[in-house]
Amino acid sequence: AVARLAAEQEVENLSGLSPNPEKDIFVVRENRTTCLMAEFAAKFIVPYDVWASNYVDLLTEQADIPLARGADMKGKCGTNESELEISWLEQAYTLKLSFLKEGHNTSRGPEAFWRLSRIQFTYDTSERTYFKDAVSPGKHTASSHRLSALVTPAGKSYECQAQQTISLISSDHQKSVQLLLSEVRIQPFDITADFVFSEEHKCPVDQREQLEETLPLILGLILGLVIVITLCVYHIHHKLTANQVQIPRDRSQYKHMG
Repeated sequence: AVARLAAEQEVENLSGLSPNPEKDIFVVRENRTTCLMAEFAAKFIVPYDVWASNYVDLLTEQADIPLARGADMKGKCGTNESELEISWLEQAYTLKLSFLKEGHNTSRGPEAFWRLSRIQFTYDTSERTYFKDAVSPGKHTASSHRLSALVTPAGKSYECQAQQTISLISSDHQKSVQLLLSEVRIQPFDITADFVFSEEHKCPVDQREQLEETLPLILGLILGLVIVITLCVYHIHHKLTANQVQIPRDRSQYKHMG
C-alpha cells in the first residue's frame, strides 16, 4: 500500500489486496475516518494518428491503456463534492473522477442522490509503452460533458460487475476515447464504518442479470407448488367420492331392496 499524509488526510492504494490483477482499490481518509472508497477495473481505448508507409497519408491506430497497479493517487472529500485523482507511469496518464451529491424533489418527497459528474483523462502520446510512432506526440486531455453516471441514493454505495463504456472527447482533434469500467464498487459520501462500504445499489444490468438467474428457480418452485396442490386436491376428491354410497345404475339390482 502507498500512503500519503497531507494535514489530516490519508490516501491509500490497496490494489495489492485484490485477487484480480486488473482491479484497483483506492481509499481516502480524513481525520482517521474513511470518506471515499473506490474499487474498479479500468481500461482506456485511445485512437491516435501514425504515418502510413508513404509518409503522406495518416492512419489511425488504437492504444489499449489499463489502469496500472501501484498508481499514485490523491483525493478530497466534501459534504457535496468529492474527487479522486490517479496517475501512473510518471504522470504520463492521469485519471480524475469528480462526484457530486444533490437533492431532488420526487413524488415521495425530497430525496438525495450522488453521481459521477465528471471524468478527465490526461494522456501523453510521446509515452512509448502504449503509443508507437504517434504523429505530433504530446499531452492531450479527454473529458466527459454533462455527465450523470453511477446515480446512487445517498448513503449507499454503487456496485456494478458488468462492463460499462463511457465516451470521452479528446483535445486531440476531437477523437472519442472509450473508458471501460467493470467490477465497480464506489462510495464517495456518507461512509459510516472505516474501510467498509455501505449497502450496495446495484446497476440496472446487474439487477437484470440477477433476475434472469433467479427467474428459472422461481418458476420451478411455482410449478412444483402447483403440482403438489393438484395432487392434494385429487387425493382429497378421491377420498370423498370413495366414502359416498354408490347407487346402482342397473334397476334389477333394486329387487333385494324393500
